Amino acid sequence: MGRPRVLWCDADGNLFPSEEPAYDASAGVTNDFLAAMGVPTRYTAEELRLGYTGKNFRTTAAVLCAEHGVDLSAPTLEEWVRREAEVVTAHLGRTLTPDPDVLGPLESLARSHELALVSSSASARLDVCLRATGLEHLFAPSVRFSAEDSLLVPSGKPDPAIYRYAGNRLRCPPGEGVAIEDSAVGVQAAVGAGFATVGNVQFIAAEERAARVDALLAAGAFHVVSSWAEVPSALESLAATPV
Repeated sequence: MGRPRVLWCDADGNLFPSEEPAYDASAGVTNDFLAAMGVPTRYTAEELRLGYTGKNFRTTAAVLCAEHGVDLSAPTLEEWVRREAEVVTAHLGRTLTPDPDVLGPLESLARSHELALVSSSASARLDVCLRATGLEHLFAPSVRFSAEDSLLVPSGKPDPAIYRYAGNRLRCPPGEGVAIEDSAVGVQAAVGAGFATVGNVQFIAAEERAARVDALLAAGAFHVVSSWAEVPSALESLAATPV
């Protein structure tokens, strides 16, 4: 493929280091949820992060209930999704700050590509995070796509539905877009929708990077970068790859 027209940017753990603080805030809600569902098991923030990175609370809650053999009704799930979103969004708004190592490369990429955000997180959370990190001006509301709010039926990665929806909205077929993702489930979602994908480990802890690189490549990423500054080189490599 040639130079992609659209760069699909995952948000959490990719545009900003929100995974750890998000799980710090979410763990309490998750354990309250499990208690309410009659599940005795409790999880630390680190256990949730390592086990469910890339999945939103909606997906994680459903998976936890399935793992523990508990039935989860739609109204109950919606109530807990709302509670978790409120707690985590408020915490991220207080925690995240601008990062020049993200802002600079993204502003450069925006001169030659359309940037769009594709996330499993709720729109309100994305808005707060973009504002806190100074990235708001690079992603207009019309190019922010949330698997929680944009879809008729809320979903979450690795379901490729949000990528297919975003591609249709921006009239971007697979050959004209490249995704940047930090998680294996995110890569699976993008690749499942037909988009070539770059893995990004900028915010992955050093001791976890080797395993994450392997997971991203196994999920279908064609290349993995260690920072946003390396993304242009990855795109050039893709453009030079024979079809």
